[in-house]
Amino acid sequence: MKVSFSAKPLFIFEMANNHMGDVNHGLRIVRELAEVKKDFDSVFDFAVKLQYRDLDTFIHPDYRGRSDLKYVKRFLDTRLTEAEFNLIREEIRKFGFIAVCTPFDEKSVDLLEKHGFDIIKIGSCSFTDWPLLERISKADRPIIASVAGVTLEDIDKVVLFFEHREKSFALMHCVGEYPTADSNLQLNQIGLLRGRYPELTIGFSSHEDPENYDGVKIAAAKGARIFERHVGIRTKKYTLNPYSSTPEQIYKWLESARKAFELCGLQGVRRGFSEKELNDLQCLKRGVFAKIEIGKGEKITLDKVFLAIPNIPGQIVANDMSKYTEFIARKNFLPGYPVIKSEVEIKDLRARIVQIMNKIKPILIAGNVALPSKLEFELSHHYGIETFEEWGCAMINCVNREYCKKLIIMLPGQKHPVHYHLKKEETFNILYGDLTINLEGEEEQHGKGDMIIIERGKRHAFSSSGGAVFEEISTTHFPEDSFYADEKVERNKDRKTYMTFWSDWLTKPIL
Repeated sequence: MKVSFSAKPLFIFEMANNHMGDVNHGLRIVRELAEVKKDFDSVFDFAVKLQYRDLDTFIHPDYRGRSDLKYVKRFLDTRLTEAEFNLIREEIRKFGFIAVCTPFDEKSVDLLEKHGFDIIKIGSCSFTDWPLLERISKADRPIIASVAGVTLEDIDKVVLFFEHREKSFALMHCVGEYPTADSNLQLNQIGLLRGRYPELTIGFSSHEDPENYDGVKIAAAKGARIFERHVGIRTKKYTLNPYSSTPEQIYKWLESARKAFELCGLQGVRRGFSEKELNDLQCLKRGVFAKIEIGKGEKITLDKVFLAIPNIPGQIVANDMSKYTEFIARKNFLPGYPVIKSEVEIKDLRARIVQIMNKIKPILIAGNVALPSKLEFELSHHYGIETFEEWGCAMINCVNREYCKKLIIMLPGQKHPVHYHLKKEETFNILYGDLTINLEGEEEQHGKGDMIIIERGKRHAFSSSGGAVFEEISTTHFPEDSFYADEKVERNKDRKTYMTFWSDWLTKPIL
């Protein structure tokens, strides 16, 4: 049976020694669990787990007759033959369960391979049993490992051990107290493991009171995808330990889990939205209304409108008024008139901005430029954003006090038009690439490390053939202190786009 840890949540019923060394009792447990799982097969996958020990070698010969050692007595009293174990394993498969086995020694790995188990489970006590791990790693089976009582350093080592051997494996948060008090469940450990090992499936192996149906809900909410619980049946002949669940208790446990997953919903992807939800939210959005008369062909900006409810169908709302979106009136709008989408021309600039930023990013990376954590970006597009690659530049505004520092990025082939300043004096320090400076009609070629002083009133322009990054260090920058030789640039009042980024944008996709 092919097993995927990324499919439906997997619930493992741990039989351990609750077959009581009685093969018929073990078969009854499997059959009653099969009845329980019928109502949940559509939402969960199910497994039954056995434990294998080669008792002739697992227990030291000098201790085999001892009745005062709990585990020695229990294991020997509940011993099954290989044929009896295989009968239970066949019953597990017959009723559609995944067959899981925990081996506690190397010979038991041989036997579980022979019996055809689907998954190997590593108990917490064996988590760093390196001889056993070496043998398990040679078996062609997915692996689930519990980490009760194991330090993070040891978990790291075992994770690397299996990763290097290209094994498919999952980790289970577990507390090795039988039973586990509610105060000791430590379910936040699920989040710790998910954060530390994001590529792995994380689960929860529980030993709490069988009447505790909250733990599984919280574990599901924390992101666990595999769940394990001890199971058994109480009869006149056999009692049940305080951490094992009856089939009736398992049913309630699964009901709690199903409810939890239903409440938690999708994982790892954004949910869809109902039509009712979207309509209810739309009613609460402020509509855009003309505050003054807006003429045909005018840009509709925030200073010309007011925002209020209710909005009407098809109306532009406050949420649409992004700095990346332009609205041009196709008709005259009188004061108080709603701005309707069908009556304006809409220009979405975000895709264009993303395209430009994706061209700027590799130049900054290639220049290995140290950047502040928060970046105040300014795109200059003197003849319109559609011609940015030919005319313009990108600036990162670092500081502007009595002194000013900016980082300026030029794309390959980009030019910045002739202009001058009356108030500020500038020094350009080239950090990366090439820069051609035209100063009062004289052109000079410059490269990394060069410094160029631009005095007040001096007309200058610059361009780059291969791309450049340079510092502009100056006296205080004043917004109205750039004067362009081309009147067309002077008349363009929308030649700037301002954005804020954080420096990690260099390592992330821009959306």
